[in-house]
Order: sequence, then C-alpha cells, then structure tokens
Amino acid sequence: MKKVSIVQAVSLFAGVFFLSASLLQCTKDGELVKNLDRSYTGGPDSTVYAAFYESNTIATADVVPDVNDVIKMRGVQTIIHEYCNTSNCHGGPIAPRFEIYSQIMQYVKPGDPEGSKLWEYITTNDFDKAMPPVNSSHELGQRDKSIIYNWIKNGAKERPDLNDFRPAAIRLMVDGCSSANCHNTATATGGWARKGLITGLTSADTTQYTYINPLSGSITVYCQLSNQTLMNQVWTAYKDSVKRFYADTAANASFRPWKTVSTPVSALSTRGPLGNYDDIIMDILYPKSVRTNSSVVYTDPVTLKGYYVRGNPLVSTDCFVRRMDSSLIYRNPLTLVETSKNGSMAYDDGGFSPSEVALFKAWYFADPNIPDVWKYGIGNVGIFKYRKTNNYIIKR
Repeated sequence: MKKVSIVQAVSLFAGVFFLSASLLQCTKDGELVKNLDRSYTGGPDSTVYAAFYESNTIATADVVPDVNDVIKMRGVQTIIHEYCNTSNCHGGPIAPRFEIYSQIMQYVKPGDPEGSKLWEYITTNDFDKAMPPVNSSHELGQRDKSIIYNWIKNGAKERPDLNDFRPAAIRLMVDGCSSANCHNTATATGGWARKGLITGLTSADTTQYTYINPLSGSITVYCQLSNQTLMNQVWTAYKDSVKRFYADTAANASFRPWKTVSTPVSALSTRGPLGNYDDIIMDILYPKSVRTNSSVVYTDPVTLKGYYVRGNPLVSTDCFVRRMDSSLIYRNPLTLVETSKNGSMAYDDGGFSPSEVALFKAWYFADPNIPDVWKYGIGNVGIFKYRKTNNYIIKR
C-alpha cells in the first residue's frame, strides 16, 4: 500500500475542503433561496454620492490634507471587497479577481448599470449566477446597491468630479440648512414682514419660529411669511432686484424693493434661503454680509432713498466657505483684510461631518458657475488660507 506523506495528506484535505466549500457555495435551492429577492428597488439618483474609492482627497487640499480636505464615504471598491473579494471567493481561489479598478471595470459598462455584468451578478434572481453566493449570509442592502448603481450610471469613474460633487452637496445643503427653518424662503421674507415692509398682511399670513442653537443654547425668534403666493412673489422680486442692482448699480438703484424706507432699517434677521441651487449660487455671488448689513448705506442718487448695502459685492467680510469650514481663514477679496475663523453654518464642523464639509469644498472650487474671484481672489492672490500652515488656496 502506497504511503501518503503528511504534506500530501494536508494538501488532500485542503483540496477536499475547498471542493466541499465550493459545492456548498453553489447550492441554489431549498431554504436558502426561499423568499429571496435580490432586485434593486431604487432608481437613478444623482444626489447619491457614489465614488469608487472610499477616500478621496479634494483638489484644493493643503500640502498635508487638513481635517476637511478628504471625502471619506462608503465606496464601490469597499462594497465589492466585503461581498465578493473575500479570501474564500474572488479574493482567493475563485476567478476572476475583483481587487482593483481595472479588474472590476471588465464587468462594467459605464453609464449603463443594466448592461453591466457586475450589476447583473448582484441583482439577478437567477441564483445559478448570482454573486455573492446565496448561502453566504451576506446580502447586499439597498443602500450599497444604490451606491454601485449610481456609480455606474454616473460614468463609473475612478475618481469623482463635479458631476458627483454638485448634486450631493446641494442636497446636503438643502436638507441640512433650508429644512431647519433657518435658511428658507419663509424665514427670509418673514424678516421683511416683521419690519412692516410688506403691506396688507394679516396675522394669518405669518407664523413664528423659535430656533435654539444646539451648542450655545442661544435663542433666536424668527417671523416667517406663510402666505405661499406672496412669499414666492416677494423672494422672486428680491432676487431679481439684487442681480440687476449689482449688474449696474447706477442704473438699477431699485435694489431691494421690499426693504426700502426713508430712514434705513437694520435687517440683520433676514437670511437668504438655501433651498435650491439658484438660491445657493446667489448667496455666494452676493453674500449676506454685503446685501444685508447695518453700517454701510447706499443712497439712490435719484430718489435719495437709503439702503443697507455695499455697492461692490466683493467688499465682503463673510462668505459661504468661511461659514462652512473652520479650518480656513477668509480675507476680503477687495481689501485683503482677514477675518476670523467661522464654520458656524456647520456648527464649527459639528453639524456636518468633515467629509461633508470636504464635499462642499470639492463642489465649490470645481463649479464653473462660481467665478474664480470668489475662489482665489483678484489675480489669484488667494482669499482662503489654511490656519495650520498659512497656505493659500490658489488656482494651479
């Protein structure tokens, strides 16, 4: 009788073990598939941030990326590694490999999830070709499927770009700021209603909202205009007048028709809505510190009416990025006078996570609808400086 060495015995045992495991993996009937449905119940959603890698450093990061310079969110590679590239499957004895971008892309058709083999494998109810195996006790949830689906739908890029940043950042802003009764249209127009600058109102046209800061405990009471028709009319007229005024301050001195009085009235309670992309862009191009203030008065040379407004929108002591990121110092684009750190809109980066703040910055500096002067200053001198290193963000 032929003797079997210890090494041969171990190898034989290992072979039998992996064969048994493979056969078990291929079991596709019985209780394992009873009531199992792997189909995707969602659909395309551009506001889902779906990137290949879990960690992406933004283009404007400091030399050593600061806390708000890296977007760390669940990525496609991580999901596939967890479910498919395990040591006993495609990360081990079973081909093909699903380790790196180029390997995974062999099974992906950019822009077409339904035409991609990868998507078919993870959503099919034909369990003879389903991946991962149905008996793995490791089912992909709808959230992970949404990330993979939208990553493929958005082009299956190795690194995210503006088309990934912008929709996700705008959704975060709308959900996080506008929905909190702070930066919404009702609150903005309600400030004017409280000042008596909108005539003919009754008590039924307004409501009151009390905001308590979760960190400081400070209380702010807002008057909100609840008459929807009037609210939309007022805000549309206001936006139009702002844009016309700054396009030609001399010719369009009808700025802020809803806030003009013979003696200027402070309107610090009026915050601009951030309920959609257009409103957010307006807040960036014409900052609240410029279009609403209590110290600088613009006088209409024809009517001699006074307005709390600076004639040049670049004479700004505050801006969107400063209010979002406390790791940066902002300086006035015109005077280059520095302001203190802020980050108040993110509650000193406590309301939004560092990754979400990084996402805002990635969108902001990539969006062509935001002029370079609001990103890098006049002549690319830099208006945002990292507090830790004193390095300015400039266009490269």
